[in-house]
This record gives sequence, structure tokens and C-alpha cells, in this order.
Amino acid sequence: MKLPGNADFLKSQTAIKFAAFVFISVSFFYLGKHWSDGSRQLVFFSRQSPSSATSSVPSVAISPNFNKELNVSVLINATEVETSSESAEPVISNERQSVSALKAAPPPPPPPPEIKSYGIVDENGTMSDEFEIGEFDPDLVENWGNGTEIETETNKGDAKSTFRVKKFGLCDESMREFIPCLDNVEAIKRLKSTKNGERFERHCPEKGKGLNCLVPPPKGYRPPIPWPRSRDEVWFGNVPHSRLVDDKGGQNWISRKGKDKFKFPGGGTQFIHGADQYLDQMSKMVPEITFGHHIRLVLDVGCGVASFGAYLLSRNAIAMSIAPKDVHENQIQFALERGVPAMVAAFATRRLLYPSQAFDLIHCSRCRINWTRDDGILLLEVNRMLRAGGYFAWAAQPVYKHEQALEEQWEEMLNLTTRLCWNLVKKEGYIAIWQKPFNNSCYLSREEGTIPPLCDPNDDPDNVWYVDLKACISRLPENGYGANVAPWPARLQTPPDRLQSIRIDSYIARKEHFKAESKYWNEIVASYVRSLHWKKFNLRNVMDMRAGFGGFAAALIDNQLDAWVLNVVPVSGPNTLPVIYDRGLIGVMHDWCEPFDTYPRTYDFLHAAGLFSIERKRCNMSTIMLEMDRILRPGGRVYIRDSIDVMDELKDIAKAMGWHPALRDTSEGPHASYRILACDKRLLRS
Repeated sequence: MKLPGNADFLKSQTAIKFAAFVFISVSFFYLGKHWSDGSRQLVFFSRQSPSSATSSVPSVAISPNFNKELNVSVLINATEVETSSESAEPVISNERQSVSALKAAPPPPPPPPEIKSYGIVDENGTMSDEFEIGEFDPDLVENWGNGTEIETETNKGDAKSTFRVKKFGLCDESMREFIPCLDNVEAIKRLKSTKNGERFERHCPEKGKGLNCLVPPPKGYRPPIPWPRSRDEVWFGNVPHSRLVDDKGGQNWISRKGKDKFKFPGGGTQFIHGADQYLDQMSKMVPEITFGHHIRLVLDVGCGVASFGAYLLSRNAIAMSIAPKDVHENQIQFALERGVPAMVAAFATRRLLYPSQAFDLIHCSRCRINWTRDDGILLLEVNRMLRAGGYFAWAAQPVYKHEQALEEQWEEMLNLTTRLCWNLVKKEGYIAIWQKPFNNSCYLSREEGTIPPLCDPNDDPDNVWYVDLKACISRLPENGYGANVAPWPARLQTPPDRLQSIRIDSYIARKEHFKAESKYWNEIVASYVRSLHWKKFNLRNVMDMRAGFGGFAAALIDNQLDAWVLNVVPVSGPNTLPVIYDRGLIGVMHDWCEPFDTYPRTYDFLHAAGLFSIERKRCNMSTIMLEMDRILRPGGRVYIRDSIDVMDELKDIAKAMGWHPALRDTSEGPHASYRILACDKRLLRS
């Protein structure tokens, strides 16, 4: 007999599950009601008091278990009555329990401490520029001591002994900002004259009397504030000099921010209201001055703390900021600490170490240089470095003041620039802007005997290493080389005309050589970015110590690393500086057997490809390595790509300087003739 539908339902599994669910729910409700009705601890809800029963507004009392930790097993097993007042009154209403719990409740916890971020990710996990730099990681600080340790090695069968430095000691504290070729007091005392600024030029120690110790950092030195924040502020302890604040604070150069920082408002002597407004004014005066397009490379003469160059960077233009090491204390050191390209250099008696037709614009704002002295020999040096069709901007008192002495200086300047065939494009307010001619036609059409004359045709305007200034006009190439560069950024990868004038072995396939070098370094840097995470490094101030055509620097730009590169061309090789500048990059000539003209601790990264295998024939490798240590910041890195036969000695020198070296294979594999020596510099304390 078939059962009715209801009977089938009762026999079904669904009905059984439903009944079990109802039973469990009722059981839990009963237990909850039982344990919350007068029990001592497990109070879930409070009953309404008589007074509140008549109120139309419901009230909820705070559980007495608020902010308490409960041991449930103890509560369930406990049967004895609590002592003192609880034994006298075993049943207490939940209302009184609630009041006593509120009275006995502990105070609210204190607010969490303020989170101080020491990275680029804030407490919410988002990227942020607002963070503080902490002290050096203790693992990156070493107690080094001041003494130099030397080992003596005697070869069997040879009576002669060899000496090897096992450990270079720290120099005296007084040398913490030592620039060997500019602080050579004995050589400066021997100068016959200093009236033309000779004491601000290079006077290097004699061979064998150079640096033989490690230049120490100042006490309180910290990892530099990263770019772009460093444009606006740096640590006081890294450049502990406040004289500029006293001398130039009113001109918006620099100010103190609390006890531990310097702040840079972005002004200058002639542009108190900021460099951005000043740059806009120049572009409005001469619309052809398009920063980051036709105007890529700028020389800022007498730069102060380099705010002009700092604000140019956001416009895709790059300035080489120069100033002498004079009474304006440590201005170039401030510039480099900010992450702005800069060098210690002076207009005195020798050519500056930049090639002819290097800069699209040369700027002088109250740079305190007498351009008309000695038949304009200093302005002729400007003319040599200025690209054909380039601009010279002068912001100074003779431009706008009407005092007799200043008006006479203005007339002298007008007379000189006219004889140089410069065209006064615009004079407005306190700025005057001239343009250099594109060719020699104006020079050749001047009256015979006009001063200054054209330089001899055999004069090489790119020969700059220890070459005296010449009171003549550097000729422009008749073929127009140097004048026809592509606008930025196309010029970075465009083989320039002056590639054909470089004295190298390749005479036919120069463009292919140029492109091959660019491709080579682009692939290497791209692999560094991928595998070694270079974008996570704090790379800002970079030096390529043997730059070639500037392929390494171009690769950093192509791989979007926010760094600038000073391309150094050694005097021992071909002078490729004209090509580097035609690409829109900056560089300088140098002899690595001598110290470099910069302050200690000014570069984050040093790159040397094939340098030591060439220079060891001319000078001691430890001389170069000690100079690298001087200019490298603590926490900085060095990549040396060179032949195997120099690597063991370089590794020993690196260890003796307190670096942490690691030898790596190149992409060609373990059987290649080249290796990479990667080194980290630690902070050394005495």
C-alpha cells in the first residue's frame, strides 16, 4: 500500500536533517538563555531595569566582559561562591553588574605610536615620496681604524721583497672634504701670480705623493635623501656648513630646516622668486629657446647651489653647473648632494675641460666674472664652448642699472660681443640674451686687424687638457659639423656629423660602430635592470669613467632610470667628447693618473669598462681605486668590467679599502676573457 505524500516526506532524508537542525537550534537557544540568566560571567544581554521598562527608548547595557579575557573552562567548572561581598549577596542583578563593570573597566588603550616610514611604501602599502631616511644599517657600518697595514712578500730565490697594502687606514678628520688638486696648499703658495684666478685651477700633487688613505665622512653622515626630494632638502650632517645660509639666505638660495636639514627654496641672487619663473621669462623673451627640445645642454657659470640646473631637469634639459672652490663655501658639494650635475671649475687661465660647441645655452647670473678683461679672453672661452647658433644669457647689474660705472661695463660688453659677431636678440628687465652665428661668414667680413682675431686654422678647439686660454675666436667647421644636431630626444640615438672627425681606427663604418656600441650597452643595462633590479638601487649621481660614445649613459635613459651620468673621456684614448655632447649628454676630459675635481662622497655609482687594463700601463691601479673611494658615497656601488688579468689585484685593493667585492661572469659565460667586479662601499668609522 502506498503511503500518503506526508508520510513520504517524514521518511525522507530532508525531513530528518530539518528536524535535527531545529533540535540543535533550540538547544543552543536554551543554553544561551540559561547561561545569561544570572550567571556570574557569561553575560550576553542585560535585562531591562524597572525604570527603563517604561521608557519608549530601548537601552543596551555594555557587557561587563568588555575588554576582559575569559577562561571559559574555568567558568564552567567553577562551583564555589566568590568571597567577600559576592558570598554575602550571591545574586546580583545584571544592571548592578553593568554599573560595577563600567566603574572597574580599565582605561582605553593609548593611541598607537606615530608610524615613521623609512621606505618608499607607507603604512597603507602605497607608494609615497614622504618618508625619512634612517641611519645606516649596522651591517653596512664597519669599525675600521686609522692605521694602514702593509704586508711584505719575499719570493723564493729572489732577494727583493715586495710590499702590499693589506688595509688602507682612514685619513685625518681635517681631510673629510679634501680635493687633492684644488687643496694643494704648497703648490698654490709657489704660484707667481694669482690675479687671474690661478689658485682656483688644478695643482695636483707630484707623482707618488698623492692620496694614500681613505677620506672619512663627517660625524653624523647619513644616507642621502633620494631624488626628487633631494632637490629641495639635504641632511645638514652630510654637508655641515652654514656659512651660505648667513651669506645668501636673504636671496632665497638656502635656509636651515630644523636642526638636521638644509632647505633649498629654488631661488638665486638674480631670481629670488624662483628658477621656474626665471626660466619661463627666458623662453618668453626668445621663443626659440625651447628647453628640452632645441635647448638640451646648458652650462651654468657661477651656479651657486645649482637651483637653475635643478629646475631645468624637469624640462628635459640638463645643465653642467660649475663654480670655483672659493669663499662661497661648498656650493658645488651642495649641488651634488641635491642630485644635480655639477663640477668644481673656474674661468681663469686655462681652457675648461669641455669640447667646442658643447652647450646650446650658456648662462651667467651674477657670476662675478669680468668678461671683458684681457681683450675678452674669458668670453672667447664661452664662445668656444657655445654651439653654433647657441645663446648666451647674462643677468647682471650692468644690464639694468644706470650707474655710470655699470653703464660703462655694459658698453664694453656690447662692443666686445659685436666684435665676436654675436647678435643681441633681446634685453628685458635684468636679462640680456645674445646668439652666436651659425658659420664663419661674419668673422671673415670684419675689418682687417679687428680684435680679437680668428684662431690659427691648426688650432684644435677640442684640445683642452692643460691648454691655456687663447685670445682668439675659435673657427667653426666649414662643413657645418656641430651646428646641425637633431632636437631632443631624437639626438640621443642619431649618429652626429662630428662622429666623422673623431680620431679612431674605424674610418669607414663609424655609424655602425656608434650603433653597435649603443645596442651593446642597452642590452647589458636592460639585463642589469631585469636580473639585478637596478631600479631599486638609489642611483642618481652616476659616473662612467671610460665613456666611449656615451652608450652606457644612453642606455640608462632608454631603460628609464632616473639618474644623470657624467661621461668621462680619458686623455689616454680618442677624444669622443664632441660626439657625447652632440647626443645630448654631458661629459668631461680627465687623466685618471690624477685626482678628479669633485668633493668626496658625491657619486652613487661608478662604472669602469676596460679602464684598468689600459691605464695600468701609465699609473698605479691603487691610485685610481683610492680616488674612486674618495668620490664614492658610503652605500654606493662600483661595477668594473675588465680583463681577467687585472681582476685579482683589483679585488685585493677593494678589500684593502673596506669594499665588499664580488667577481661575476659576463653574459658571454665563464670562459670569456672579461669579468665583472661588483663592489659595495661601506661606511667606515675610526
